[in-house]
Amino acid sequence: MKFLAKLRRNEEGATAIEYGLIAALIAVAAIAAMQGLGTQLTNTFNTTSTTLETANEAAAPAGGGNGS
Repeated sequence: MKFLAKLRRNEEGATAIEYGLIAALIAVAAIAAMQGLGTQLTNTFNTTSTTLETANEAAAPAGGGNGS
């Protein structure tokens, strides 16, 4: 009986589980934020690449620049 009473009062395991759940929630939130940021970065790089290609095509000589 004393063992069961002692086991009921022991809260160390519960605290460890709580910390584990908090860490898991933080990890999920971080992953979600990184995915959103990754999408924004992809869009930014694609827009920049398109803009540079357009500017490069506009600046290229009409003959192709090969000297012929």
